[in-house]
Amino acid sequence: MEISTNNIVAQVKEQLLDRFVTSGAHVDLFDAIHGLSWEQAGQKNETFPYNIWQLTEHIRISQFDILEFCRNPSYRSPDWPSGYWPKQSSPKNSLEWKQTQDKIREDYQAFIELIRESMEIFKRFDHGTGQSVFNEALLILDHNAYHVGQIVLIRKVNGWWH
Repeated sequence: MEISTNNIVAQVKEQLLDRFVTSGAHVDLFDAIHGLSWEQAGQKNETFPYNIWQLTEHIRISQFDILEFCRNPSYRSPDWPSGYWPKQSSPKNSLEWKQTQDKIREDYQAFIELIRESMEIFKRFDHGTGQSVFNEALLILDHNAYHVGQIVLIRKVNGWWH
């Protein structure tokens, strides 16, 4: 049986998309922050350098940066590291907390569509330093999982985990 390159790419895309739409062996971001009030999200535990709000905003900013980098060759990333973290230490109110979550969902869905529509997920961008849609998809998955683990740990330490 001959395996075509197109078939391999289709299988890789299918499995990559599976990682984006199912959490697999760990909790996804929305399960990790489900049920948290905006006050809890902004509460600082002295054991950790960041609170849940700061981590969630960092995920939002980073994910948006990755998405825009993939979609727009003229896009310029924020300064590292200051541009990737929120300026404030907590959300102003429940609306801001909800808006952060909504924007993460929206950008996450946009990245899923980018994967679905991309004909050459392994093709390196003409801009950047060798990235591809595939590489950036792995970056989102890896980066989000890392910080979701921190969020769950903060919740456990504070007694907010089920």
